Amino acid sequence: MAVVHQAARSRHSRHSDITVAGARRPKRIGRRFVLPAVTLGIFPVVAKTQPGAEAQLPKARWRLIGPGLVVAATGVGAGDLVATAVAGSRFGYTLLWAAVIGCLIKISLAEATGRWHLATGTTIFDGWRSLGRWTVGYFGVYIVVWGFIYGATGMSASGMPLAALFPDGPSLRTWGIISGLLGLVCVWFNRYAVVEKLMMVFVGVMFVVVVGIAIRIAPDTVALGAGLWPTLPDGSVLYTLGLIGGVGGTITLAAYGYWVTAKGWNGPAWIPMMRLDNRVAYATTGVFVIAMLVIGAELLNAAEVTLSSGDRGLLDVGIVLEERFGSLTADLFLIGFFAASFSSVIGVWHGVSLLFTDFVGRLLPSAVPAGEPEKSWPFRAYLLWLTFPPMCLLWLDEPIGLIITYGVLGAFFMPFLALTLLWLLNTSRVPDEWRNGPISNVMLFGSGVMFLVLCVQQIRDLPW
Repeated sequence: MAVVHQAARSRHSRHSDITVAGARRPKRIGRRFVLPAVTLGIFPVVAKTQPGAEAQLPKARWRLIGPGLVVAATGVGAGDLVATAVAGSRFGYTLLWAAVIGCLIKISLAEATGRWHLATGTTIFDGWRSLGRWTVGYFGVYIVVWGFIYGATGMSASGMPLAALFPDGPSLRTWGIISGLLGLVCVWFNRYAVVEKLMMVFVGVMFVVVVGIAIRIAPDTVALGAGLWPTLPDGSVLYTLGLIGGVGGTITLAAYGYWVTAKGWNGPAWIPMMRLDNRVAYATTGVFVIAMLVIGAELLNAAEVTLSSGDRGLLDVGIVLEERFGSLTADLFLIGFFAASFSSVIGVWHGVSLLFTDFVGRLLPSAVPAGEPEKSWPFRAYLLWLTFPPMCLLWLDEPIGLIITYGVLGAFFMPFLALTLLWLLNTSRVPDEWRNGPISNVMLFGSGVMFLVLCVQQIRDLPW
């Protein structure tokens, strides 16, 4: 068996119980060398390094950016675009500041998740387990119910723009099923590296289309700048909280650490790279969200258009664009709509399946081969769960009981994520230098309180 680094040589080292599988010499990246990862259970962790070895590890590099864009693209779906457009159509640029704060909150949440993985060498699910069995029970029920509902939502959202682009083609249900099957194939037969490349393409399409349309509309730059000053118009409180909390905020934020690991980033030396990756991704998301707000403020507000509820609201945007700019612009917008929806499908199919695999692997260690979660039966079983059972919902009316269960469990997840990260990253579970600072604590506490308010409102709005 190969031995990784001198600190792993001693039998009496506190890391001597780690099984080193397939260890290799340090890998050269440019002019620097990266210590190879070892595996502890399911996901890789970094070996203990000698003093001074940190200097040989890679510094932040723009060409390595990837996991942040994957989590950002997954979190920003069709529903977020509709919510942003509605806010723009109702309040103009007044709530622009809320969209910016929302992006800052997502940066803090994703950074905290990635920092936990890299600083501790364990997964976020390990952290939750350390807080008590109640976290395991809650997460187990939530991820199963969430997957069933989201599978249908994601497929339907991806099918809508395709049905609009090809009105003489298959039905919406058929396009939804095709989208789900495409997502299954893309993830089943590929590893993270391919998934990341696909997501980069979708991010590029979304960005070029939506930002390009916003520029063509010619926004009022003075009003746009004024929107950065926090203001609450009458009747805008819940819209504001929803805009802050909703854009890019889902269970997929918890998957960021798993994607960081899948990228090959292991150990605290990668934290600066992770932070750059995360900030670039959500800055891109911020520009994207602002562009959608411009479309709502300039196009829908002026035309006095009321969007349909749910993802269908984006079809209304396409109709208005066709009336003003012609069918080509409308078709381009629908392509961007598909890129936003289908990128969420691929991201969820991969990232949340990794979360489920970790959940099962901690309870049944033999179920997941060390270092190969994507080949395990829990990963593929959850992929099938996301794809096939939800198809029946495409033919059914909304199942009220299931929607209430999903709504209650889902309403608690974002405050659960924010407040558990606040708890975990201020304890001895994390090395001193990587614990929360004042800014992280303020951001996580503030987001946790805000998500609790949204949680109460969401539960009140359920069809009891």
